[in-house]
Amino acid sequence: MASHEGSLELKQVIVIRRDLDMGKGKMVAQGAHASLSAFLKAWRTRREWAVEWLRSGQKKVVVRVDSLEELVEVYRKARSLGLPVSVVRDKGLTQVPPGTVTAIGIGPAPADLVDKVTGHLKLL
Repeated sequence: MASHEGSLELKQVIVIRRDLDMGKGKMVAQGAHASLSAFLKAWRTRREWAVEWLRSGQKKVVVRVDSLEELVEVYRKARSLGLPVSVVRDKGLTQVPPGTVTAIGIGPAPADLVDKVTGHLKLL
């Protein structure tokens, strides 16, 4: 992994599945789960990134994918780069069946690394 010294642009990207026909509120809730879970993973594994991200305004971007397969591909790529990444599996109390994977959170991490994984995805 590249060395990231000094002033570092950090961000978090939330990836939401659009093929599940979730309502807007449901998507927001799933994104919040993904954000917090990924942050906690970063806090445990790359604390310096988490601390600097908190200090620098907590930049977040929300993007979309159109299938579970596409989400899994993004997840695997993030993992391969050593990025903090979390998977959201819904409890199934409202709009989707229990265990449905709805979103992932990536980072906070250096923006250049996150962009290698999510830069091609469209904004939600």
